Amino acid sequence: MNVDVIELSGSRAQFVLSGVSPAFANALRRSMMAEVPSLAIDDVNIYENTSVLYDEALALRLGLIPLKTDLDSYVLRSECKCEDGCPRCQVSLTLSAEGPKTVYSGDIQSSDPKVVPVETNIPIIKLKKDQKLALEAIARLGKGKDHAKWQPAVACGYKNLPKIVISGCDGCGACVDVCPKGILELNETVVVKDEIKCSLCRLCEKSCESGAIKISADPASFVFSVEADGSMPCMEMIIRAADEIKKKAKALTKSLSVVT
Repeated sequence: MNVDVIELSGSRAQFVLSGVSPAFANALRRSMMAEVPSLAIDDVNIYENTSVLYDEALALRLGLIPLKTDLDSYVLRSECKCEDGCPRCQVSLTLSAEGPKTVYSGDIQSSDPKVVPVETNIPIIKLKKDQKLALEAIARLGKGKDHAKWQPAVACGYKNLPKIVISGCDGCGACVDVCPKGILELNETVVVKDEIKCSLCRLCEKSCESGAIKISADPASFVFSVEADGSMPCMEMIIRAADEIKKKAKALTKSLSVVT
């Protein structure tokens, strides 16, 4: 297995994973989407709400606000030894506001300075004059397979690594004109500017009357494009997704050894 990083930032990553099967590539994608825990508001106690928004709709909006997550400080509720919730498995957040004003995610106050909304400018509700809102929310760790609010990867996809071979080109430029990604360039002959951006549509191959350009895909190499919601760095999310796969593989090996 080999990993070549193309782009890496706090919320975005693109890399080439080679020497693996399609099953493993898909397992990594699914693990990022469904198995990596993140914090999200799970319970809301609304003490006062004179706005036009129903309590249930307000709670739903709060639950979908991404929260910065420290997975070393918190554990899943199912793995905690407490009975009714403790600082190890949950975080208390409060929100109190009076109109006229627009209430944003930055108005939420957290009992843990490290657990705050990822963005402070997410609008929650617009309060008119004399309208009030007072509530307490409880954030817990969860997984995307249980609810989308616990899904740290907002976008995660992959494709086979494209392979573009050009030989015997007569320089007509027909393939350059039809390429939707603009990755082909005509000098004395056609050259490829960025092979990874190829979408494997094969329009260039179909337009070439001399058959000089051939498009194929490496069945054991995959280009991943990942975007996180900001609850944790993108690199941490990818590494933890791989760790989850390793953990499940060990559990399966242990179960099979007991059976045999």
